[in-house]
Amino acid sequence: MQYWIPKALAVSVLVSLSGCSVFTSDAHNERNYRAHEPVKAPASLSQPAQDPVYKMDVGQYDNNPEATNYRPPAQVLTIAKGSWVEEADKQARIYFDKNDGIEDLDVFIWDSIQAVLADNNISATQQDKTQGTLVTDWYAIVKPEESWLWGNDENVDLERFKFTIEEKDHQRTASLTAELIDFKGDKPLTDLLKQQLEVRALNQVVSEFDYRYRQLEVDMRKRQGIISLELGFDNKGNAALVTEQAYDTVFDRFSGFLERLSFTIVEINQETGLITADYAKVETSVWDSIWGDEPTALPIDEGQYQILVSKTEQGGTSLTWMDDQGEILEPGTMNGLQQALEAALIKRGIKI
Repeated sequence: MQYWIPKALAVSVLVSLSGCSVFTSDAHNERNYRAHEPVKAPASLSQPAQDPVYKMDVGQYDNNPEATNYRPPAQVLTIAKGSWVEEADKQARIYFDKNDGIEDLDVFIWDSIQAVLADNNISATQQDKTQGTLVTDWYAIVKPEESWLWGNDENVDLERFKFTIEEKDHQRTASLTAELIDFKGDKPLTDLLKQQLEVRALNQVVSEFDYRYRQLEVDMRKRQGIISLELGFDNKGNAALVTEQAYDTVFDRFSGFLERLSFTIVEINQETGLITADYAKVETSVWDSIWGDEPTALPIDEGQYQILVSKTEQGGTSLTWMDDQGEILEPGTMNGLQQALEAALIKRGIKI
């Protein structure tokens, strides 16, 4: 019995090391391929009737031992907002609808193409902005580190493309087409490979278009978040922050804005419009500055504050800031507070 454990262990190790040499699979062996013959009726019975319309030939399988790398046609990615393609379009082409914030659609597409060229460290050999045509210099659409996707090529292929922008007369829709005009590579340029390269070049521009428009949306939200917080007076003549926004809009949302600026809401009095909140400065770190999450520092001391939200005689809203004793803050402090709050609104893209 004492020799059984070492022997069993040795056998298990050998089996694990041998792997597929022990557990073989002949699923793809040519002897496993069978062609389906038609149903044969016994001699005493008649053959079943078969409609010639649905008659199919007996399947024949060519069992080629050498693996063949088949790839489907590449697809144009409509990831950008307002982009779409036409079904059964044989060209590498995409359409863009003019989104909010874009002044000239053709210019926005043109700048996206130029950005892609810059990312590839190349320039255009021919370009006509008025006609919307651009021909690139030689570059590798498939980078060396990505070549495994294309069959582990040792040598990187080089291509030149022609981009064409066609804008509709109403200037609300424009198309972008990518065409492969030159190719250098070890492999033969088949129709399928040509289509894949053209779509890949087009998708790079689509991704850049999407990235640039997302940035534009952020800028638009920031501009929308700018609220006119001016230093003025409330109805009692006290120094206050004044805005043209309606009272209900400001009162409903101002407490949420304070919470984003390191305030803790203590009490909200709907009848008097008084908001009581505690302010504590948040310690910043180097990571906050790197990731752009550095909190806004306000020019006030830590402690409890009261903000009286009131309607002005002009139809706007005033924000009167007081300390925990109900004393109104000095005009100098109010001036610094106004600048800090307005900067926070712009930075965070907040709309009150």
